[in-house]
Amino acid sequence: MSKEQVFLLPDVGEGLTEAEILQWAVQVGDSVEINQVIVEVETAKAAVELPSPYAGVVGTLHAKEGETLPVGKPLITVLSDASGTPDVTEPPTTDAATAPDREALLVGYGPQEGSGRRRRRRPGVAPTNQPTASTPVQAPAVAPAPEAAPATERTAAKPPVRKLAKDLGVDITVVTPTGPGATVTRDDVRRAAEAELVAAEPPKLGTPETSETSAETRIPIRGVRKHTAAAMVASAFTAPHVTEFMTVDVTATMRLRDTVAARREFRDLRVTPLLFVARALLLALRNTPEANASWDEPAQEIVLKHYVNLGIAAATGRGLIVPNIKHADRMSLRELAEALAALTSTARGGRTTPQSMMGGTITITNVGVFGVDTGTPILNPGEAAILAVGAIRRTPWVVTDASGTETIEPRWVTQLALSFDHRLVDGQQGSQLLADLGAFLHDPGLAML
Repeated sequence: MSKEQVFLLPDVGEGLTEAEILQWAVQVGDSVEINQVIVEVETAKAAVELPSPYAGVVGTLHAKEGETLPVGKPLITVLSDASGTPDVTEPPTTDAATAPDREALLVGYGPQEGSGRRRRRRPGVAPTNQPTASTPVQAPAVAPAPEAAPATERTAAKPPVRKLAKDLGVDITVVTPTGPGATVTRDDVRRAAEAELVAAEPPKLGTPETSETSAETRIPIRGVRKHTAAAMVASAFTAPHVTEFMTVDVTATMRLRDTVAARREFRDLRVTPLLFVARALLLALRNTPEANASWDEPAQEIVLKHYVNLGIAAATGRGLIVPNIKHADRMSLRELAEALAALTSTARGGRTTPQSMMGGTITITNVGVFGVDTGTPILNPGEAAILAVGAIRRTPWVVTDASGTETIEPRWVTQLALSFDHRLVDGQQGSQLLADLGAFLHDPGLAML
C-alpha cells in the first residue's frame, strides 16, 4: 500500500517566512532517495538547494517554478510502498523519522554536486497526482497528460538564466543551447529575444501602446531585493541614525600594506586596504563596546556582544547582501585576510548561505571600490553601527614635522563615515570610535600600545 509523506517548506534561515521556487530537480513520477536534491529555492537571503528527507516516488509538486510558497506549507509529496519498493532498482523506503541527520539537511546542507541526479521511473510506473493510502504505487490511475509531455526532457539552464527568460518573455524550452553540456546561457536567451523582436510585426508609430510600453519596465519585487527594501525601511524608521565623517591620512597604513603583502606568509593572499580597515575597527571597538551591541525592544534591554561578527556589505547579481565573519575579533591578521578572501569569493560566486548572513554585530561597506569618496550608510537591522570607507586617493596634504614646520605633500587619503544608532551610542562614544579608528589608520604603530 502506498503511503503519503508530505515535506513542508522549512525555514532555511532565521525567521524567514517564504521562499520562491527557482527550479525543480524532480518531476511527478521520479524516484527519489534520502538526501537527493529535489528543488532550489530563493529566500530573502540566499538561493538554497533542499534535499529530500524521504525516499520513494514523487507524487505531487505543490508549487510551480516562480511561485512563492509560505514556510510550513506543503512543498512535495513523496510516496513510499509498505509492501515493496516503488521501483525494483530503488533501495527500501526509509521513513523520515529514522533518516540520519535529517534536521541538518533541512537548512540547506545537502549532498555534493552530482548526487542529486534523478532516475527516470520504469515504463508503466506512473503514480497519481492525488495518491491515497489504499492506492498501490505500481499501478495507480493518472489524469491524461498532454501527449508530448512524457517525452519532453527538461531544458538545462541555471536559475538566473530561467529568470532572464521569464523577464524577457522567452520560452526557454525552444531556445537553442550553446553552453557546456547543452545548457542554455544568458546570451542564448538574449539572442532568442532579439529574434522574436525582429520576427514580430513592428507596431504603428505613435500608438499609445508603443509610447507606454517602451517608456518603462516593471520588475517584480522579490527575493533579496524584497528583503533588503523591508530591512532598510525598518532600520531607517526605527533606529535614530547619526552619521559622522572623518578625513584621514592613511599613508602609513598603505606602506604597511606593501610590507605585509611582501612577507612570505601573505604571498598567497590578496592583501587589500580593507583588511587593515577591518583590523583597525576591531581594535577601536575595544574602547567603545557600545557600538557592538543591539537594542532589545520587547525586553527593554541593551545587549552588549562580547564577540564581533564583522559584516562586509557585498554587491551581487542578486542584490546587496551582508555576510559576516564570525568571531573576527579573535583572528590573527592572516586569518582575517583568509576570511575576507573567502567571503568575497563566495559572494561573487552566488554561494553565500543564509547562515553566513545571520548574527552580524557591526558592518563595513567599502564604497571606495566604486570610486566614491563617502556616503551616509544605513544600519544593518539589529546592529548599532556601520562604517563606510571611501576611495583612497593621492591628495595634497599639510604635513607638520617634529620642528613644527609645515609642508604640502602628496599623501594617501581616505574618508570615513560612521553611522550609529543614537539609542545605543551617544555622540561622545560614536566620536571616540571614529577618532580611534582614524588614529590607527594614520599611525598603525599605535596598535602596539
